[in-house]
Amino acid sequence: MKSITKIYRRKWFLLFGFVIVIKLLLELGYYYLESFQIVPKLLLDITILVGIMAIPIFMQRDMHKTNIELQANKQKLKNIFDTLDVAVWSHDLQTDHLLITSGIQKLYDYSLNEFYEDKLLWKKVIHPEDLSIINEREKLLARGESVISIYRIQRKDGEVRWIQDRGIPTLDKNGHFIDFTSVLFDITDRKESEERYRSLVEMSPDMIAVVSKGKIDYANGAGCEFAGITTPQELIGQPLENIFPEEVLNELRIIEENSNSGVCKSFEFQLTAPDGIKRDLEMSAVPTLYEGRLAKQIIVHDITDQKRAKQTIEFMAYYDALTGLPNRYMFRKYLNDMLNNSEEQALAVLFLDLDRFKVINDTKGHSIGDQLLKKVANRLQRRVQHVGMVSRLGGDEFIILLEDTDRIKTKDLARQLINEFSPPLELNGQEYFITPSIGISMYPEDGEDEETLIRQADTAMYLAKDRGKNNFQFYHPQLNSLSLRKMELETALRKAIEQESFTIHYQPQVDLKTGMIVGVEALLRWVHPTHGFISPGEFIPLAEETGLIVPLGKWVLQEACRQNKQWRDAGLSDIPVSINISVRQMQEEDFIECVERVVQELGVIPSCVELEITESIIQNIDESLLILNQLKELGFKLSIDDFGTGYSSLSYLKHLPIDKIKIDKSFVDDIVEDSSGGAIVKTIIDMGTNLNFTVIAEGIETEDQQQFLIQNGCELGQGYLFSRPLPLQEVKELLRQGIVHNKIIQ
Repeated sequence: MKSITKIYRRKWFLLFGFVIVIKLLLELGYYYLESFQIVPKLLLDITILVGIMAIPIFMQRDMHKTNIELQANKQKLKNIFDTLDVAVWSHDLQTDHLLITSGIQKLYDYSLNEFYEDKLLWKKVIHPEDLSIINEREKLLARGESVISIYRIQRKDGEVRWIQDRGIPTLDKNGHFIDFTSVLFDITDRKESEERYRSLVEMSPDMIAVVSKGKIDYANGAGCEFAGITTPQELIGQPLENIFPEEVLNELRIIEENSNSGVCKSFEFQLTAPDGIKRDLEMSAVPTLYEGRLAKQIIVHDITDQKRAKQTIEFMAYYDALTGLPNRYMFRKYLNDMLNNSEEQALAVLFLDLDRFKVINDTKGHSIGDQLLKKVANRLQRRVQHVGMVSRLGGDEFIILLEDTDRIKTKDLARQLINEFSPPLELNGQEYFITPSIGISMYPEDGEDEETLIRQADTAMYLAKDRGKNNFQFYHPQLNSLSLRKMELETALRKAIEQESFTIHYQPQVDLKTGMIVGVEALLRWVHPTHGFISPGEFIPLAEETGLIVPLGKWVLQEACRQNKQWRDAGLSDIPVSINISVRQMQEEDFIECVERVVQELGVIPSCVELEITESIIQNIDESLLILNQLKELGFKLSIDDFGTGYSSLSYLKHLPIDKIKIDKSFVDDIVEDSSGGAIVKTIIDMGTNLNFTVIAEGIETEDQQQFLIQNGCELGQGYLFSRPLPLQEVKELLRQGIVHNKIIQ
């Protein structure tokens, strides 16, 4: 409005001056016209008057046009301020005149009238914590300095917003502060965005820094850890060589040389921190501008745990977690590499399986089993480490690769491995006797690829098992038939269990002096539809290996108890039946329940049933005692089968609630011709008598053996001297007689 008034004043002043000039000209004209009498004076006055009257009309039209243009420009300016969320505050301190643009309503949520009515309202809405900023701002304005202030206000609706206020003061010629103008912007979004970014940077576990000219310009708190300082401010200005190794500096130089590309580059390096801990780090760097100059922004990420996890994953992929030996995948890879680069050198693959380990694992538990496997791995590694690779396939199976060898060297190492396990493994003060069965295949004669060599060695290992265990055997082509037979038998065994295709034969147990039958032992028999009679020595180990011994054992228990009940119902004397129970059966959670169910369903008298268990049950004495005591409480007779061949310990044996011990056939075979064998049998008989156990010998085939046993106090026995295992009908007739004769029945 002031500018418009000034324009109007200027135009009226010019008009007034123009009229005065015209008047002077007219007076001068009159003088000349009268002198020459050219035009009558009246006509001239009229003409001049009309001209003078037209001038204001044209000037008014011009002034109206100017006013319209000013109003249009004012509206445009207002629209611009409204669009930009900008408010302008102008205060004439001399006249106390206030001019505020409408944008302030949007910023503060207060109306223009409220600001005009209360000229201090702008200060009242400032956040209390930011009032100090205003106080400092007023000092600067009073000195005539323009100032930009950033502070918070609280809007009428309660929302807090950030304001950027640019103050422009005006001083008079005496230096007095007479006027100021403020331009106000809402910068809340920008400020919050900056705060979020700053929070992310400061809270980041990674070091985030800006570097230029070989020094650090900015760093967050995470950088302190790598540099060994306490605050980020101490990092500012630090040369990079004080923190990072030379390799990092070289990488950063390369990035600087290619700063125009703007590509982010990452690389890994190691850094030993001031605390002495070596860390694996990854640095990402990218060219940037910082405060108007070329710089690099870097992010340093600690990947130590990630590296370790990766190494762990790689270890798990190629190494056995329990023993630390290479696993099957590493072995196969290594063997393939050797075959591809062997240059015709001879190789040997040894497949090793631990004898009796499954029994220990089942009886003593997996924890003991795992510790024993570690000890086995150490022994194998100690013996093989300089001549080949030892690997664990899984369970109790190990495989060994011998390089640059021949049949003689391989045989020598196999003997050393057998001897290596002659001493027992000691664990927690207890000794464990574990022996290996080893199968061997040779390259190139037994196979030219890793799969074939491993398969042939595995096949040879089963031959070692069949030949008494604790020995080694080389592969030969005829063994393939044995491997095929084993697979066929496993399949047939599963079908036979499902179809109950087994039978039970019974072998009498007699009084050695009188020949009177005192009991029978139930022995499982299997006649294969194609292969005919399958020896229990062949299919029972297979059943134990595959876990099929559990359902098979349940069937034998039920059928033998049913038969015992039928004999008693038929009027035969209460002859007890002995039933073999595997350790694997006893490990089943429902074993006791299964036995109780058989007794209840069949009406069996428990005292007429004798359960035979192997010595290996002593390996887990605490759990075994619990199970055996439960069986004893039910009324069953208990005996130790194959006594002397396993893990017997007199200190444990005397605590077991057993009634009988059976002398193994292997000892009975030697009692006449081998003095040591006879001495062992005498010791067993004496021990059993002293502990109040009934002693029974099995496998008696000659009268000399019978006489030796009688003379040394053994009262009971069984064997072919008295009777072979008989099918149901034949044993039934024998039981009716109640006595056997001292002769070998064919």
